[in-house]
This record gives sequence, C-alpha cells and structure tokens, in this order.
Amino acid sequence: MDNISTRAARNRTLVIDECEIQELEKQIKSVDDIKQSFALDCVINADLFDCIDNIPNGLFNLIILDPPYNLDKDFCGWKFSRMKPHAYEDYLNSWFFKVCDKLAPNGTLYMCGDWKCSSSMQHVIEQRLTIINRITWQREKGRGAKANWKNAMEDIWFAVNDQNDYYFDVEAVKLRRKVIAPYKINGQPKDWNETNAGKFRNTHPSNFWDDISVPFWSMPENTNHPTQKPEKLIAKLILASSRPGDIVFDPFLGSGTTAVVAHKLGRRYCGIEINREFCMWTAKRMMRAQSDKTIQGYADGVFWERNSLATQHKTTKKLHKY
Repeated sequence: MDNISTRAARNRTLVIDECEIQELEKQIKSVDDIKQSFALDCVINADLFDCIDNIPNGLFNLIILDPPYNLDKDFCGWKFSRMKPHAYEDYLNSWFFKVCDKLAPNGTLYMCGDWKCSSSMQHVIEQRLTIINRITWQREKGRGAKANWKNAMEDIWFAVNDQNDYYFDVEAVKLRRKVIAPYKINGQPKDWNETNAGKFRNTHPSNFWDDISVPFWSMPENTNHPTQKPEKLIAKLILASSRPGDIVFDPFLGSGTTAVVAHKLGRRYCGIEINREFCMWTAKRMMRAQSDKTIQGYADGVFWERNSLATQHKTTKKLHKY
C-alpha cells in the first residue's frame, strides 16, 4: 500500500487504505456468484475461462478488449511472457471466439494492441468478425531508443458482427481543434466559431488520435497499473459505438477504466479481472464516479485537443486542474 503522507501534494494516484478493503470487496463478484445468478453492472474477480460460460451469449452491444500484448510484462505479480507470433495467435484464439459469442448480432468489438502483436490480432479477428478500420493513437509517454525509433503509437482494431448493421455516432466523438488561420466569408467565420474561449472548429474524427494523454501521477484517474488506458480513449469508443443504456463488456478489465467510463456515460457494464487488487482499484474508482462523472479532455459534448481545456474552456478549467 502507498503511504499518502510521503507523496507529493499534487500526486493523485489512487491508493487504498486498509480500512477500505472490506467495503470495496463487497462490490466484487466471484465465480460462484456468477454461477448462481448473473447480473449487470458487475466486476468479476476471476480467470476469464472460469466464468465466461456463465455469461449469456449475444448480450453485449460493445466489447472492448485490452489483453496482454506480446511482451514480457509484470502486472503487479501476475506475469505475462513474450511468445513466438504463432504461439501468441494460439493464445488469442484460446479465448477470442468465446468472447465473440457474447457480442450482440449488431454489436461492435474493439481490440487494443501494439505494433508487435497487431498483425496477430488482425488475423484472429478476421476469422470471426468484419474489420471496419484500424485506429492508431499517439502515446506521448515512453522511453527513447538509441538504435531505433521511439515506440509512441498503439493500435485499436474496430470490428463488427454485421458490416451492414452496426451503430456508429460520429456526432458524439467530434474533436474541438484550435483554428490557426481563421477564414472568413463576408466578414463571418467560415466553418469555425469565435467565443471567449478562443477560435475553434469541431472536426470529424479520423483513425489517428493525437489528443490522448496517458494517465500520470497528478491525474485522479491514475493508478499503478502498468498499462492503464486513459478514460478519454475509452470514452471515444463507448460514445461512438453504443447508446445510453447499452451494455459494455471488458473481459480484461485491469484497473477498471472501461467499467468506470461506461458508468460515467450512462451505459451498463460487465468486467472480468483476474487480479484482486486491480478489482479493488476499480471498486474505488467506481465509488468516486458516483459523484464525479467528469472525463479529462471531454466537455460540452466534444473532445478537446490534448492539454487545451485548461486554457480554452473556463468552465471546465474548474473541474480539471491537472
């Protein structure tokens, strides 16, 4: 457990006190709980293989997958070892089709990966679903490399059960960009707006995202999870590919970002996570989300460019002081 008294004053990384554990564990389901009765809005502490058969097929409108990448990684005691590409594909195949069974006929699935495992993921996804696009997002954090290009990108595969019947709300995921060279016609703004916050336009989203901030120590969503996805990133997937009240599934829940963001955005959720401590982090984040539904970088129904809210949006500045 982290000692809050020894941390910098601005360090807002989530910690759990011993006195909180008993209450947080009440919010976490076990395999036996799911076998007796499955209910939505749940975090299940289990191995995926032990509980997937007890979850109804065709239930989820949206599935977000963030499995271990093909890297050596220590997930706070649970270790994943790098494999040969064919062995990693076998690993994906061992659970992917069972997960796809849970997807609604008109549902959408997103799978996160990096350049080393992205091709394996594509091969596996195409056996069952139709790939619509590949999103690439910029990770502005990471170490440099002396004999290689710095690895600063990750992929998200966008796939659906039925390419002729799936939900996508482009209006819900527009990006607000600062206008550098404002163009006018007859003295009036052309395709941009001028407000006290500055000059900007709301642009259609592309499949390259350069507005994402990876969680860091001064952000309240930050945990000690080694590969935590940003709430802003997951919010884009949920808003684009689900309606309010739809059900979102994440079978590799990690520190709980998908469940927390789904709740903040008015969706139902189910998540599976093998690490007990990660489940408690999710439970505490969910408790916070009861009173604070803000998402860093998202306000007024649009996504803002990275680090732009604090200077461009006075109302939101009061909510996001990081």
